[in-house]
Amino acid sequence: MELIRGLHNIRPRHRGCVATIGAFDGVHLGHQAVLNKLKQISNELQLPSLVITLEPLPREYFAPIDSPPRLLSFREKYCAIAGQGIDRLLRVKFDEALSLVSAEDFIEKIFHDQLGIKYMIVGDDLRFGHERRGDFSLLQRMGNEFGFNVSATETFEIGEGRVSSTRIRQALENSDFEQAEGLLGRPYTISGKVVYGRQLGRTLGVPTANLQLNRIKAAMAGVYAVEVQLEGEPGKYYPAVANVGTRPTVDHGLTAVLEVHLLEFSQDIYRKHMDVIFRKKLRDETKFASLDELKTAIHNDIAIASAYFSQADK
Repeated sequence: MELIRGLHNIRPRHRGCVATIGAFDGVHLGHQAVLNKLKQISNELQLPSLVITLEPLPREYFAPIDSPPRLLSFREKYCAIAGQGIDRLLRVKFDEALSLVSAEDFIEKIFHDQLGIKYMIVGDDLRFGHERRGDFSLLQRMGNEFGFNVSATETFEIGEGRVSSTRIRQALENSDFEQAEGLLGRPYTISGKVVYGRQLGRTLGVPTANLQLNRIKAAMAGVYAVEVQLEGEPGKYYPAVANVGTRPTVDHGLTAVLEVHLLEFSQDIYRKHMDVIFRKKLRDETKFASLDELKTAIHNDIAIASAYFSQADK
């Protein structure tokens, strides 16, 4: 999938496409319904499919601390959308200047003049442009003026409610990974590159892989039994214990970190990418009075996780 990094990188060859726009946080089953329709119309019209997304998300730009936690980093989102078979992803930088662009100018100058969109597929709750004044009816009206068609996908529901990023965040907060998987269409996973940390885990006898989360905060916090898939080892899963949070015993930071201890594992995986698949919550993140107490708790976590995976293998 081609990544177009910013409006200034749109080229003449990018004109003429079938497009959609949205946050696509999670790329859940509701998003996948939009993307499937996008591919269908793209194939019918013999035009490239394009997803437009804003970075940072507008709510992150205006209220970075209070905005809902991301389900996916941008890299994870890119990979998930690419996995749906989309041709192009346009990443538009959201800043003060863009926030002041009216919905009408968004349609005329970006959708029509720059991208030459021939067909747009959008969610039924779409809002865009200055003060979120743009919606489906405006798109449809101006589409008629500029010669492109617009259609909306119906709300995608599972069980008693709409599939949404908010509903998935609630499931993760409740450690209901089965429900999250049902809404996402895949197990909830955090991916990232292994980086050097403070090496505290090694001094405690429990070496950990530290992952860059590339987000202000995670959608959950605590200690979890997880499975790890390493870059270059497709189909192989390693049992592990992961801590997601701010490490209150040893740090006073606000930014969430992800630390993973792979069970009975001794390879050097520094700088490798890994996927961390969440299976079961073991406990809440806790501030311990001493490192000895922390060490005891970690070894207890490992014992519980080992028992969990042993039972799961039967």
